[in-house]
Amino acid sequence: QVQLVESGGGLVQAGGSLRLSCVFSGTVFSSYVWGWFRQAPGKQREFVARINYWGRSPEYADSVKDRFTISKDNFKNTVFLQMNNLKPEDTAAYFCAVNSDPSRKPDYDWWGQGTQVTVSS
Repeated sequence: QVQLVESGGGLVQAGGSLRLSCVFSGTVFSSYVWGWFRQAPGKQREFVARINYWGRSPEYADSVKDRFTISKDNFKNTVFLQMNNLKPEDTAAYFCAVNSDPSRKPDYDWWGQGTQVTVSS
C-alpha cells in the first residue's frame, strides 16, 4: 500500500511556472513507477509524465514535452513535476499515481487526491 499526497497547484498566468510535489509513504520497490496524470472538466484523465524508482527514464506526453520536467527525490520520498511555459489548456486537476508492476500492466494501483492547476490567459 502506498499513500500519495499532492501539493503545489494554484492559479498562474499563461507563460508562468508551477512545481507540483507528490509525497509518498508506505512500502515501495524498485520495480515501481510514478506517474503524473491530469483531468480537465468534461474530459478524460490523461497521462502527463512518468519516472522510475531511481528517478531515471522519464517519459512525457507530447503535449507537455519540453515544458514539463518530472523528477524524484528518494531521500525526501517526493516526486516533482516542474511545469514551465504554462498554457490555458494545461488547466486541470493533477494527480500523482504509482504502478506496482509496469512491465505487466498499464494500470496504476494507488492515487493521490489531486491538486488543481488553473492557467489564465
